[in-house]
Amino acid sequence: MNGLWGRVARRKRFLTKKNIQAWLKFAKTNIKSPKSIWENVLWSDETKDERFGHNSKRYVWHKNNTAHHPKNTIPTVKRGGGSIMLWGCFSSAGTGALVRVEGIMNSSKYQAILAQNLQASVRQLKMKRKFTFQHDNDPKHTSKSKKINVLEWPSQSPDLNPIEDLRGDLKRAVHMRCPRNLTDLESICKKEANIATSRC
Repeated sequence: MNGLWGRVARRKRFLTKKNIQAWLKFAKTNIKSPKSIWENVLWSDETKDERFGHNSKRYVWHKNNTAHHPKNTIPTVKRGGGSIMLWGCFSSAGTGALVRVEGIMNSSKYQAILAQNLQASVRQLKMKRKFTFQHDNDPKHTSKSKKINVLEWPSQSPDLNPIEDLRGDLKRAVHMRCPRNLTDLESICKKEANIATSRC
């Protein structure tokens, strides 16, 4: 039909004109930044991991009439079987801390996580003393109580934070291992987060 096909509309993060201008300015400002600048950035983010991810996919080879055999299926339960919230960070030198967030994240809890894990991760990764820390513009992240050099990061990031790629890898690896409970989920997440430096 003249190259037209009915398809489900793709979801895309809504960006205001102000967001777009801020991202364009960010790109123009940083496009010529040397590699050494980015190698000294500690990237961070929070993520929710479910025991059984609703959107996880796994491709399998199976014979006729075996599509429903356990080895060819992904188990699902109501509401994902429970979930945990994790905060983590990484740099070009590897992955830093990955910690479970108990309860709802607020500004004071976020500051406590940074106090316990940020400098420890910097030392572990042997980063320069004057490293740059990246986190998004969530209101709970904007507290200035820690004297840290923060990367200016425009709001509504269209998944430009490279940690998103690692999060995707982590979630796929975890779902392949079918955690038995939330404690098992946390343990598997931490093991799978120890990825090769070359991936960073």
